[in-house]
Amino acid sequence: MSTHIAAAPGQIAPLVLFPGDPRRAQWIAENFLQDAECYSEVRGMLGFTGTWNGHRVSVQGSGMGQPSMAIYANELFRDYDVQSIVRVGSCGALTEKVALRDIVIANGACTDSGMNRIRFHGQDYAPVADFPLLRAAVDAAERAAEEDALAGKVHVGLLFSSDQFYSTRPELTDPFVQHGALAVEMETSGLYTLAAFYGRRALSICTVSDHLVTHEETTALEREQTFGDMVRIALGAATAV
Repeated sequence: MSTHIAAAPGQIAPLVLFPGDPRRAQWIAENFLQDAECYSEVRGMLGFTGTWNGHRVSVQGSGMGQPSMAIYANELFRDYDVQSIVRVGSCGALTEKVALRDIVIANGACTDSGMNRIRFHGQDYAPVADFPLLRAAVDAAERAAEEDALAGKVHVGLLFSSDQFYSTRPELTDPFVQHGALAVEMETSGLYTLAAFYGRRALSICTVSDHLVTHEETTALEREQTFGDMVRIALGAATAV
């Protein structure tokens, strides 16, 4: 049992899906995993373990932002020997190249956070996805596209991991968009950094829940319960590696 996760040794699988919203974790467990059991309710940050297509899988809420995410990722890697974490989250589109409910598979993440500047003594670090996971996710998405389920709706590119949800300087994201960032969220940069530190695998797959250009948005219930395509890609990729 760790400080913030009440699981006993062996209760968490080597593969963890990692939504920010604990209710999305519960929805994933109830709709995708067989024989799912809750192993933690500490601070309302729910965690479950079950099976998917014969593979043992856990799903753990991470909260919002890199500081909260880092608590859970550190404990999963360090205390429970988790080998792969796949973030299944929401993001806000920064460009009309992506549309509402499209999926972004993050090959890397930019950030305005000070966490990596502290870790790397003011120097820049380039957090990137685990390549085998990334390749497997792209393969899974391409198979779905061939069936017309996700044709034209999946993008591979950069995410921007912001420390602020309500930014007072939204224009500061413009250079990142000019250099290829597709969407903004709040966790991926830190997750990729921690996975590199521990020598583990990590990938972020995010569904566009709101659009900063067109100002379209999904509801809270939709964000919690209707992002199944992202979860299927994540499960297919993570269990293939």
